[in-house]
Amino acid sequence: MDAEVIVCGLGPAGRAVAHRALAAGRTVTVIDPNPDRVWTPTYAAWGDELPGWLDAGVIAAAIDGPMAWAVAEHRIDRSYQVFDTAALQSSLTLHGAKVIADRAVEVHARSVRTASGLTCTGQVVDARGLARSPRRAEQTAYGVVVERTGLEPTLFMDWRPDNGADPDDPPSFLYAIPLSADTVLFEETCLAGRPALAPQVLRRRLEHRLRARGIALTGTEPVERVRFPVQGGTPGRGRFGAAGGLTHPATGYSVAAALAAADTVVAGGTVWTPRARAVAALRRAGLRALLALPPREIPVFFETFFGLPAPLQYSYLSGLDDLRGTVAAMRALFADLPPNLRRAVVTSVVGAGRR
Repeated sequence: MDAEVIVCGLGPAGRAVAHRALAAGRTVTVIDPNPDRVWTPTYAAWGDELPGWLDAGVIAAAIDGPMAWAVAEHRIDRSYQVFDTAALQSSLTLHGAKVIADRAVEVHARSVRTASGLTCTGQVVDARGLARSPRRAEQTAYGVVVERTGLEPTLFMDWRPDNGADPDDPPSFLYAIPLSADTVLFEETCLAGRPALAPQVLRRRLEHRLRARGIALTGTEPVERVRFPVQGGTPGRGRFGAAGGLTHPATGYSVAAALAAADTVVAGGTVWTPRARAVAALRRAGLRALLALPPREIPVFFETFFGLPAPLQYSYLSGLDDLRGTVAAMRALFADLPPNLRRAVVTSVVGAGRR
């Protein structure tokens, strides 16, 4: 079976490529064991990362200037946008694609063989995501959806120590975002851990934190559980999305990057310029440093980060190939860290380079 574009995996990255390939008039085959699976995670992005072709109706909430708490409060001077997950999925239409409900078992640059023995040939995009591994740091989270009062701040990260955890325990932060005009998600999040915090630990911390803030739960609230690797993706050989290295190690975000890169992939290009590869290497070093920091110092680290000028924050959080800006951000962050944290950062990066 031949097609101009063959997409393996129908998560946000794979579906975006297939949708844009169809929009460009290409013949498309998509392969996924469960192509009708309904997406359930909450996705969000910085508004300035999203491509112009994306339907504006997929945005459930847009917040100008979300807050971050580390040691003190900081306003992030960007628009933070929360997707309506169902609307995002349905907007990435696959009309005209050949849909194969099967598992890809052999994936090459120009061919795919499925578990049932079918062989498809064409430009292959491998967007099957990343398998979990003890060697990979993961992000985990436990959240509840509650009725919105309209007074809740949007919290990109809240590291305040009111979740009941010991300061020397692995840290977690509160993520609080509106999902609609009527509901808000409160989610206790382990940014990155190897191993990451278990859901039951995060649940206890979230419940403790919400009680401390006077937010009562009934026990009947819808629950969201999150677990995915934040490292391990490798560019090249047709890999895309998380599998292709688009997950940001410092945040776990990848959906906006995949949406923005879809047209480039359809055209046969790559976002992985030499500058982009260098930026990715620096961000991986940043993740190693973060994993090596003493738990009680994590809020201090983020206090320093959110104290950087807004352009440097932007470069580190969003500049896929902004090598100059990324280097400037990391230099400024390192210079502003307390001496003990600078030593920990140097030890983690140098030690990893010797392995």
